[in-house]
Amino acid sequence: MQIIISNSLKQPIYKQITNQIKSSILAGELQEGTAIPSMRKLAKDLQISVITTKRAYEELEKEGFIYSIVGKGSFIAEQNLELIREKKLKAIEEQLNAVITNSKEIGLSFDELQQLLEILYEE
Repeated sequence: MQIIISNSLKQPIYKQITNQIKSSILAGELQEGTAIPSMRKLAKDLQISVITTKRAYEELEKEGFIYSIVGKGSFIAEQNLELIREKKLKAIEEQLNAVITNSKEIGLSFDELQQLLEILYEE
């Protein structure tokens, strides 16, 4: 499991960790039951505070992506990929609605919006 922290992002470090672990799970790179590094080891590897990794792991556990066993560590939880996909799809729809509203406010045509989307998607 490789996690890259960027200080140039406005996103908090714990959120960068949670998002990268979630992405790895959703992409199938981390399988159910796979052990992930301990909070202390991850903190040491990333040269960050254990409090930060603890917060990231707590959020992942609360959202059902990982589970922890005292004395054994943290592991990737079983995922209902269809449910996760639906949640992601709903979030995308909400974001696209905001994009459409903003596009209409500045007079951007559908064709211009579609071209912009194609350019960004290819990157």
